[in-house]
Amino acid sequence: MDSTDQAENSSAPMLILYTTAGCHLCEFAAEMLEHLEREGTIDVKSCDISESEELVALYGIRIPVVKNSETEEEIGWPFDMEQLVKLIR
Repeated sequence: MDSTDQAENSSAPMLILYTTAGCHLCEFAAEMLEHLEREGTIDVKSCDISESEELVALYGIRIPVVKNSETEEEIGWPFDMEQLVKLIR
């Protein structure tokens, strides 16, 4: 089973991290999410907003933004681990 199949079969919620290269706050947010992912609490997908004009318009001045792909709920920076945990419930 490849990683795509594993992600599709996982019961962990999928969080999308809207980010871009060179964003130090995004790197910090990614570290927080990696911690939760290692615990098996979530799956994470990073999305570079620079690849889409629409995403730049939506998130350009707000990144990092984390979105629960199931509930569509989002949180923007600044956020902490407690807020991330609430986002997945």
